[in-house]
Amino acid sequence: MINNVVLVGRLTKDIELRQTASGQSNTSFTLAITRNFKNQNGEYDADFVQVVAWRQTAEFLARFGAKKGNLLGVTGRIQTRNYENQQGQRVYVTEVVADNVTFLESRATRESQGGSTGGGYQAPQGNSNNNSYGSSTQQNNVPDFGRNDSDPFGGGSPINIDDDDLPF
Repeated sequence: MINNVVLVGRLTKDIELRQTASGQSNTSFTLAITRNFKNQNGEYDADFVQVVAWRQTAEFLARFGAKKGNLLGVTGRIQTRNYENQQGQRVYVTEVVADNVTFLESRATRESQGGSTGGGYQAPQGNSNNNSYGSSTQQNNVPDFGRNDSDPFGGGSPINIDDDDLPF
């Protein structure tokens, strides 16, 4: 069976590290993820996905100061659980359990935002550094997640493909 999730979104509030009774570090947070299409009003809606991080992943987020508005990449798995609330009703929860979390903006970019981007959902512009699990900062070309509604296949000349070029 396959249960893999890859998310890119912005934190909706600052990370708060907690400890279980047995001493395991954990945190739960919400990622705001902008949809790839516009609604009837011509605006992009967002989905708000609950994420849980445990042990080193939670400590990494707390240590490197994950704040509201930070752009994060999360890989993990979907997990469901249920419990009985105080009214005796069964409550079902679906969340993403994070295996790996990566900051998708440089620390300088995050700090220049003051930990918040206002609405918290603007896409980054240009290239930035990538810092994952406290490793040394690497210079990476990060794609521009800004919207481009133009047709990538329109207006170009036709591509000539010979039958000998095809692998089948």
